Amino acid sequence: MAAAQMTRTPQVAARTVAGKAVVKPMRAQVIARAAAVSTITRQNVPLELEEGEMPMNTYNNKKPFTGRVKSVERIVGPKATGETCNIVIETDGKIPFWEGQSYGVIPPGTKVNSRGKEVPHGVRLYSIASSRYGDSFDGKTTTLCVRRATYWDPEMGKDDPAKKGICSNFLCDAAPGTEITMTGPTGKILLMPEDPNAVLICVATGTGIAPFRSFWRRCFFENVPNYKFSGLFWVFMGVANSDAKLYDDEMQQVAATFPAQFRLDYALSR
Repeated sequence: MAAAQMTRTPQVAARTVAGKAVVKPMRAQVIARAAAVSTITRQNVPLELEEGEMPMNTYNNKKPFTGRVKSVERIVGPKATGETCNIVIETDGKIPFWEGQSYGVIPPGTKVNSRGKEVPHGVRLYSIASSRYGDSFDGKTTTLCVRRATYWDPEMGKDDPAKKGICSNFLCDAAPGTEITMTGPTGKILLMPEDPNAVLICVATGTGIAPFRSFWRRCFFENVPNYKFSGLFWVFMGVANSDAKLYDDEMQQVAATFPAQFRLDYALSR
């Protein structure tokens, strides 16, 4: 079994578990790193998105929405166990959502169903990785965090392209301007609490960090007059190795700017 490694920023030590616990102080290292991280200036946002009821299933597979890819960026290092991309989609604000919800994506093409009939591909759900204002703070885009799904065939000694994930590969390979067929938004369980003084404990592995990114963007990156987060935001993030960390640059910014309100613990399995 691989050893597990945990690191916390900005206050505590690194711990390696490999037979017995070893504690090594890292305060000086953390402080040195934080000094090099840029701090956050909260951005003004279009407050009309604060009004009205929570959007729910505005679009479906019979009446989908068409967005356009703005950018696709690989956000893991070369030693990560797989490829994960940050995908920004232009929506012109026509498919609004709340933090913690998901969009459906219908990949192009068809499949043959169990009855032998050729039908369109079904909907794949992806948690939304931006706040309702998008990464550009204007409410005109949304963001998905997608890991490319592949299948390693031991007999072939390589990935089998016939068994790759249809939708994840479509999204990760998309060029700017590519049309994306979308449904939703959906989901009313994993939402932010109304109390701005709440303690948010967010536990995720891999792309499961997506909805929590939407949370911390709202809490720390945006100037929303009717929502001023004053609580504690604590992230526990599990990944294979340091190259597989997702959005670490943003979390380090939050830790540097709001050290009393943000904690981050990593669990590295390799």
